[in-house]
Amino acid sequence: MSTTVDLVVALKNELKNARMTYADLAKSLDMAESSVKRMLAKGDMPLTRVDAICRALKIDFAELARRVADSQPLLKELTLEQEQAVVKDKKLLLVAICVLSQWTLEQIVAAYRMTEAECIGYLAQLDRIGIIELRPLNRYRLKLAKTFRWRPHGPVMDFFRENVVLDYYRGGFDGPSEGLLLVHGSISKSLAPAFLDRLQRVAQDFAQQHQTDQKLSPKEREGYTLLLGMRNWEFELFTRLRRN
Repeated sequence: MSTTVDLVVALKNELKNARMTYADLAKSLDMAESSVKRMLAKGDMPLTRVDAICRALKIDFAELARRVADSQPLLKELTLEQEQAVVKDKKLLLVAICVLSQWTLEQIVAAYRMTEAECIGYLAQLDRIGIIELRPLNRYRLKLAKTFRWRPHGPVMDFFRENVVLDYYRGGFDGPSEGLLLVHGSISKSLAPAFLDRLQRVAQDFAQQHQTDQKLSPKEREGYTLLLGMRNWEFELFTRLRRN
């Protein structure tokens, strides 16, 4: 949740946008200008006063709270506790993956064996965990940055290593628009970060295209999973064959 400091900062921004001076606000609140300045400096005011300021600014408290929430920094990574909560319930993990792809409640329920009430419950859990901000009509705002990633050795990635990786690679990668590339080589250490940056851009392009194509009908879209990786690695069997 947003702090009182964030709320006061938002109020000050709204005053500036409305070109309302402290003197104007003081007149509207029937207070002395010095009292208004002191109140906003300390950030110490009851909700009734915040509501009065909102009326003076001609905005409602819900809108102010939404703007405060939108101004919060987005998460690049979850805490260990947050990931543990997500992976504890496999349906919750499924809904978490769906919201990362910006699926709506209707799309999730249409695609998976889950009632609307169940899905709303999972969205509420994701809101409590801090992944989304649940909004009216069961819409939500994702609180994760575009550069978000699961913790490399966290509960979610451990789950995928143990349960998903073999299932993914079991496929032939020979269907329409499918492919699997395995390239090994030794390159300059100074150039390796540049290749990783390219891979990250490809991942971002893929994610952005997913967002753009949501306006297409389901018949015009197909689900794909893009898995990119690069690491300093050699197959253990080959490593054992190396000369000491």
